[in-house]
Amino acid sequence: MNNDLHSRALSVIPGGVNSPARAFKSVGGNPLYAERAEGPFLYTRDDRKLLDFCLSFGPMILGHADPDVVKALQEAAVKGTSYAVTTEAEIEMAELLTGSIRVMDKVRLVNSGTEAVMTALRLARGYTGRNKILKFSGCYHGHTDSMLVQAGSGVAGIASASSAGVTSEAAGSTLVCPFNDVEAVTQLVREHADDLAAIVVEPLAANMGLVLPQAGYLMQLRQLCDEAGALLIFDEVITGYRLTFGAYANLCEAQPDLVTLGKIIGGGLPIGAVGGSAEIMDHLAPDGPVYQAGTLSGNPLCMAAGLANLRKLQALDPFADLASRCERLTDAMKASAAAKGIPVSIPRFGSMFSIFFRASEPQNFAEVMDSDTDRFTSVFHKMLDAGIYLPPSPFETSFLSVLHSDALLDQMLEAWDNAL
Repeated sequence: MNNDLHSRALSVIPGGVNSPARAFKSVGGNPLYAERAEGPFLYTRDDRKLLDFCLSFGPMILGHADPDVVKALQEAAVKGTSYAVTTEAEIEMAELLTGSIRVMDKVRLVNSGTEAVMTALRLARGYTGRNKILKFSGCYHGHTDSMLVQAGSGVAGIASASSAGVTSEAAGSTLVCPFNDVEAVTQLVREHADDLAAIVVEPLAANMGLVLPQAGYLMQLRQLCDEAGALLIFDEVITGYRLTFGAYANLCEAQPDLVTLGKIIGGGLPIGAVGGSAEIMDHLAPDGPVYQAGTLSGNPLCMAAGLANLRKLQALDPFADLASRCERLTDAMKASAAAKGIPVSIPRFGSMFSIFFRASEPQNFAEVMDSDTDRFTSVFHKMLDAGIYLPPSPFETSFLSVLHSDALLDQMLEAWDNAL
């Protein structure tokens, strides 16, 4: 079945997938083909039942096909699937987001995390009248041209394009530093202060695997932005509503000017959002000169699923329990590896964790790349054979849902021990 689907997909879709991570290029072998998903499980077309730690790369915090989310979707769909006219549900979503994220007075809803960051960057440029954006190597902010860059030679500097089709002009407007390197970012901010519109950062870097900020690092970014007159943007597409009911910014002393969201706020449907102070947000059209639009922004199905997801999450308040279970899981994983003399680091925060086969937790992208990716590939496939689905790359983050019970985590630990 899978071979037939793979052949058909390759003949009509570039690489056979509509998003590159699904192709299994980082781990080898043929990709999965889903039949359905329910709770913490993903069911494939070749009759496998997999305990899912990828969770659609993060949004399914309540598990797949949550009955309340499904019911809300069904009720919304019979009323029409797109209006391009404002609905009360959009206002309710905006009220919920601004009411639970302390730096948000106003929010603009869009269709993806990529679109949210794109809008935030344009807004930062329009608000400050400046051109350059500073990002960090290994942090992913969607596939807009100016964000598809990597560090050039040396520690930091003007970036070079990391994708064909990205012009040198687009890449040249983006500065890149190593994550957690205070000296490098300070030097670069001061060098370009007069034309720096914003620093954009994943406050917990989760797109090179999970790399945690060092103590005080985010506050230092806040101070550098204040010194330069630039905005600080937290990309919380992954972390928003994953660690607390709101953004990681709620837990952090450093306060961003803008926050971008996605994933969880859509309950499994495509969505994005950017929010901040009224002073900054009112620069967006139709009130301000920064243009942004989208026919499907605030789509009624996305609003229905997202509101149902967030309201249930607010009622459950599962964050402390999820963090406790994740701690138990990752401590046991590390103990199993240590007993076998296998170097592994497993950084975690809340219900997020990553697996790096190296002796110490990486602090930046260069250290991430210095992990044993061959060992990860071997373990990934052994886990998959045992019915455990980890994200199909050593540079992704794993997640727990509220339905990953202690018994299921024990099942995962048994598979992990055998795989090692």
